[in-house]
Amino acid sequence: MTLVIRCRLIGINFKLYYMESLDKTNKTMRAIVVSDSQKGNEGMILTDVPMAIADLNDVVVQVYASGFTGNELTWPSSWADRAGRDRTPSIPGHELAGVVVELGYGTTGVSIGQRVFGLTDWTRNGTLAEYVAVESRNLAPLPADVDFKDGAALVMSGLTAWQGLYVHGNLQAGQTVLIHGAAGIVGSMAVQLARSTGAYVIGTGHTSGRQAALDYGVHKYIDLDTESVEESGGVDLVFDVFGGDIAHQSAALVRNGGRLISIAGPTDAQPANGTTIDFVVEAIPAQLEAIVQLFRQGTIKTNIGVVTPLNDAVKALNQQSKGKIITYMQQ
Repeated sequence: MTLVIRCRLIGINFKLYYMESLDKTNKTMRAIVVSDSQKGNEGMILTDVPMAIADLNDVVVQVYASGFTGNELTWPSSWADRAGRDRTPSIPGHELAGVVVELGYGTTGVSIGQRVFGLTDWTRNGTLAEYVAVESRNLAPLPADVDFKDGAALVMSGLTAWQGLYVHGNLQAGQTVLIHGAAGIVGSMAVQLARSTGAYVIGTGHTSGRQAALDYGVHKYIDLDTESVEESGGVDLVFDVFGGDIAHQSAALVRNGGRLISIAGPTDAQPANGTTIDFVVEAIPAQLEAIVQLFRQGTIKTNIGVVTPLNDAVKALNQQSKGKIITYMQQ
């Protein structure tokens, strides 16, 4: 009898939740949307769209700051859902920092009013909007002394560098790591994490990136405009953001038992006596918590190039930036 009553109560609660969700379908929010994959970033427009609604185990986050990855609109997931069906018009951006304003049915582990940061699902509408619906398991608490803009900037670069170096690369103190694009958004984070681990860090990039890479902590910098990657000598780990010929040249430098870790997509570059791994970053809250603590301690810093309000974000996202472009929402 108790079980029957409990099931009825659950059914009533879900019905109430469903009716509340229907009430929100007439509300709108501002967001950047894309509809034409051939236009890329040039196809972005700022418009009003239906309000984000929390599904089961979701939360709705009021976005205070959002990050965007430069080549994001070349990803199939920007245009299609998990079943491969067209989902345009879609909202890009997957990195966020903000405040939880709604809990979906069955959601646990977060609370209304909580500051959070994290990474949204690749195949759902993203964070270049005033609000976003995201699974609560993709979020971590954002400490009160960390600015929302820094929180958003830590997400993609931090998780990618962390997983590349530690999860897939198994980096240890005393090892030598070669990090390509050392002045870039992800590369600069990888440099800082590797340096904090006690590794010897060799960075590469263009002439214009030398000083920035040195400032982020490389011990040695190889200018690929005038020097060869082979000048690094043997290394235990390669963190590759370029792919192509650079990946093949780097594979030849990997010592026995070492690894080449790529975020540039699948590659046939293979160390003679080592391992090649390419991976796609995942939202792991425990890693985000560790990353933000390193930021609070001053061990790492963000690489932000431009901060723009949502009203001006389309223009900013269609221009070149040496660091992360962060869009903030005017509250």
